[in-house]
Amino acid sequence: MELRQDGPGALAVDLATDWMGAAVVGLGGKVVASIRRDESLCNTNPEKVVVDLGGLVRPLLAGLENGPRIVAIGVSVPGLVRSEDGHVLEAPALGWRDIPIGRLIREEFEDLNVPVFVGNDADLAASAEHLRGSGRGTSDFICIWGEGGLGAGIVVDGRLLGGSAGYAGEVGHVTIDPDGDLCHCGARGCLESVVGEEALLRRSGRDPLGGTLALEDLIAAANRGDKVALAALAESGRGLGIGIAGLVNIFNPNRVSLGGLYARVYPYVRAPILRELEKRAMPAPRAMVDLVTVRLGSNALLLGAAELALAPLLSDPAIMPLQQEPAPSYANDAPETLTSRASTLLAEG
Repeated sequence: MELRQDGPGALAVDLATDWMGAAVVGLGGKVVASIRRDESLCNTNPEKVVVDLGGLVRPLLAGLENGPRIVAIGVSVPGLVRSEDGHVLEAPALGWRDIPIGRLIREEFEDLNVPVFVGNDADLAASAEHLRGSGRGTSDFICIWGEGGLGAGIVVDGRLLGGSAGYAGEVGHVTIDPDGDLCHCGARGCLESVVGEEALLRRSGRDPLGGTLALEDLIAAANRGDKVALAALAESGRGLGIGIAGLVNIFNPNRVSLGGLYARVYPYVRAPILRELEKRAMPAPRAMVDLVTVRLGSNALLLGAAELALAPLLSDPAIMPLQQEPAPSYANDAPETLTSRASTLLAEG
């Protein structure tokens, strides 16, 4: 049996530090069409970003023939997202604070007349990987996602850990060096300030704001055996291993999966990560955990955003409007109908 091509689907959006991307995703996680534009979104005006997003997405939607019917929009953002209404309290890597990104996107795509759901990038990656990728079959799973910033989606006993307002998982802002460099969040010595993209590029002698091109150059240098590049990557691996060891001790996961930047540089950071795990993780939980990379690649964020957007429909198919009816307005539902309900559905897979 196959799902109808013209059935319900979601517009998934990924707002990252170095690009914006979007995809039309049908039920079952089928990516029907996608588009991406590489550009730095750091310290940009959110209103302009949303307008640019509209310009990027509309040709994609216009080019679809017999594709899914868009019934919701899901958005991935690298920051603290209030699960109740998709309000971004803080996205340090983007330089955004107190941004109603859900409302802005809903207004930009007002003609679609669909609700908008916003989630943290690492949480969405963890949900997608737990459902369809490297976390499938596990009950306790951590996905560490690094693109610009650093965060973790944490699945405990089959459920995504959201916290009381959806802010859980900001492991990039755990202090590992009280006298270290200043982090975008305002504190000093955060894990992100030691192993994040900017720190890695700076350590390798490259422009810390160089984005995708600078990272590609760094990886190419490492592939050639460049000692400075290899040393920079090894130091990031060491810091990441310290952070992962702490997570292993606290959460006792079956599996830890690395995504984003850390998946791309995995061959160079794996050994130092494992060394720190052996030194710092307690023997019993260390023996139970596997270290892997994500299976869905960069699509993890888009698939996670789509699943978040479609979760209410999956929970109650009766809310699917008839062709001539407007889409239901449930974008301001209570918190359990957003991130928590979506993550429960994803975890049950």
